[in-house]
Amino acid sequence: MTENKQFPEGFLWGGATAANQIEGAYKADGKGLTNVDLMPTGSDRITFAKGNINSLDLQDKYMYPSHEAIDFYHTYKEDIKLFAEMGFKVFRMSISWARIFPNGDDSEPNEKGLQFYDDVFDELKKYDIEPLVSIAHFDVPVELIKNYDGWKNRKLIDFFEKYSITLFERYKDKVKYWITFNEINMLLHLSFMGAGITINENEDRNSVLYNAAHHQLVASAKAVKAMKEIIPDGQIGCMLAAGMFYPYTPAPDDIFKAMDKDRESYFFIDVQARGEYPGYAKRFLKENNITLDITEDDKKVLKENTVDFISYSYYSSRTTSADPEVLKDMTAGNVFGSIKNPYTEVSEWGWTIDPKGFRITTNQLWDRYQKPLFVVENGLGAVDTVNPDGSIDDDYRIDYLNQHLHELREAIEDGCEVIGYTSWGPIDLVSASTGEMKKRYGFIYVDKDNEGNGTLKRSKKKSFDWYKNVIATNGGSIKS
Repeated sequence: MTENKQFPEGFLWGGATAANQIEGAYKADGKGLTNVDLMPTGSDRITFAKGNINSLDLQDKYMYPSHEAIDFYHTYKEDIKLFAEMGFKVFRMSISWARIFPNGDDSEPNEKGLQFYDDVFDELKKYDIEPLVSIAHFDVPVELIKNYDGWKNRKLIDFFEKYSITLFERYKDKVKYWITFNEINMLLHLSFMGAGITINENEDRNSVLYNAAHHQLVASAKAVKAMKEIIPDGQIGCMLAAGMFYPYTPAPDDIFKAMDKDRESYFFIDVQARGEYPGYAKRFLKENNITLDITEDDKKVLKENTVDFISYSYYSSRTTSADPEVLKDMTAGNVFGSIKNPYTEVSEWGWTIDPKGFRITTNQLWDRYQKPLFVVENGLGAVDTVNPDGSIDDDYRIDYLNQHLHELREAIEDGCEVIGYTSWGPIDLVSASTGEMKKRYGFIYVDKDNEGNGTLKRSKKKSFDWYKNVIATNGGSIKS
């Protein structure tokens, strides 16, 4: 029995955010535009995210939620104080590349941008909260897209290395935990959001995306190398948008299809954790006539600079089949296509809810890599209703998180080494996939609607005190 069993001593509890979903102040203090600054709210957002964008300029007909977001740029002290009240040990955040290098290829960094993050880190230190920093969280300066075609161009490797070194040198005494690219495998599904990539009519999609992926993998390895030289006692990891695929039936073809779909994502982490392209990836590249822009120096850099830990997001499992007829019955909402699983529920946005899948996925990652794991995103997007007295009873969120944390604890009992957990969106923020505010994840409510109306006032939900108790008891309050 694991009832009332605590998590490992020193477990890092906290919450996770991204610069483009919370900061706002999109032009403040010299910041340049990023790819996500061009992504509107509404039905066109996913079209843009997938790279079907015909303009790299802002358009009057759209509302861009990242421009104000929840204004963390000006409210970070208030928000961090609330995180500290919950007892956070760690706060996962990202740095906006265009806040540091507005054009991406500038000769010198923007001091005001650097100082902003200095101030955030100092505020976190005041409460003994450890920052966990993503160097790139769906964040590409627009000028790099206009002038270099984003990550299609291997010149971005050098720009990213310079950016990373700038961060390591500036914050070496303030940040010990780093992640290179957020959900690096999302590049294959949301190419503009993930890597600032648009696919032209005359281009082979797979060739473009896998070469861009290679450039990011080499850039990640160079960042690992730089961090280890500049911050010897630091830790740097990679990040996967995780969630294993189930076969729809026990038919061997369905089982192989599920394995193949898992490998589509694991390929990125195989390279970052093991230092070379796996055999199945080489076969895929060969059979699809994809020639990588790979050099002998690339191979050496990848081999010699593997990550310290594997971080991952988990929201849902997926189900697939080798039968084209079965594939017609797909769930809505999630970026990763999935057949509707009759044994699981779905959220208001059509995402599969599968706590047991969290345990299975965690075990898969541990068995595959044997490196420390860090859960850096997990949460439920839902519509919250404010009661007349201002309270918010989000028992559905508490239930979701309790079930998932119970399964994570079971995975740790299985022998998986998990060093921390940061719930996604400890404070309401802009949804990456939809651009909405009504798809809320937080323990802290932010008064703002999808049209941008609201006071931005912060208030605690019922889940605030629940999570505070989870942290205070080191998971002992989680119910089986």
